[in-house]
Amino acid sequence: MESIEVNDPVRIQEILKSISLTGKGFTTDCLLADVFEAGLTYPDFFKAMGEDPTAYYDGKSPAWESYHLRQGKKVFMVYGMGARGRRVQMTETP
Repeated sequence: MESIEVNDPVRIQEILKSISLTGKGFTTDCLLADVFEAGLTYPDFFKAMGEDPTAYYDGKSPAWESYHLRQGKKVFMVYGMGARGRRVQMTETP
């Protein structure tokens, strides 16, 4: 998949609700729900890159491997780790 970068919060939410992640490590049926649970209710930056055959966008595989979302000082990241499994990280910048 080609890398994507979006700064429109409405478009970001549309994209996130179409992403599901399977495989090893962090998985989800809807990435938007996990982003909301992490406290990002209106993310204003989204970047996705790489290719992961166990990730789905709009029901089709492959989708992106790594995701980076930001809302103000909160940052939510999902890293594809190949055979070791996917992991998620939430931080707040100073």
